[in-house]
Amino acid sequence: MSGRIAIINPNSTQAVTDGISEAVEPLRFSDGPRIDCLTLAEGPPGIETDQHVQDVVDPLCRLISDEEADAFVIACFGDPGLAQARAVTDKPVFGIAQAAYSTAIQRGERFGIVAILEGSVPRHEAYVERLGLTSRFAASVPIGLGVVELEEAPDALARMEAVGKVLVGDRGADVLILGCAGMASKRQPLEEALGIPVIDPCQAAAAQAVSAIATGG
Repeated sequence: MSGRIAIINPNSTQAVTDGISEAVEPLRFSDGPRIDCLTLAEGPPGIETDQHVQDVVDPLCRLISDEEADAFVIACFGDPGLAQARAVTDKPVFGIAQAAYSTAIQRGERFGIVAILEGSVPRHEAYVERLGLTSRFAASVPIGLGVVELEEAPDALARMEAVGKVLVGDRGADVLILGCAGMASKRQPLEEALGIPVIDPCQAAAAQAVSAIATGG
């Protein structure tokens, strides 16, 4: 199997892109497609508001139009510009939120989202409802850190563990989704601490992209 997957981080924080690249390393098989992780230079340091979402759509679509790839992944949990991106290429385009949701409902009965900021929660709730997954949704609970702060805060994992315990103990979640691409490095320790499956959305989307190339989908 050959081919190329372009994973695009729509924010301009290179550390987030580096974390995504590390997270998808297990999917870089010797006979599999090449997986390249790109940073959208025009993006904000973190996509944390509705305005940020709107601002990255056009440059994201231009980058997808310019790139030669067999599949694309938009590596932001809000799936910004997903519909528009699918309209500018005939190659499959995966949003990490949709990929995470579809993976989570195969791993448990009720999924919870470890969100970054309070403002993310209404977007998560609206997206889950639009996808028809409300009956499988436990809650989205924020840790109170922005995208850039995730890289710097020494208590980021502790905050994620605390939120995870709320989602499991109070909201009935039996599988968790990391609600930001910048949380990738915390997936394994969080899963070990809580004892339930934790889905990294970038890994989920990259796995679906690999499958699409392998099956010609």
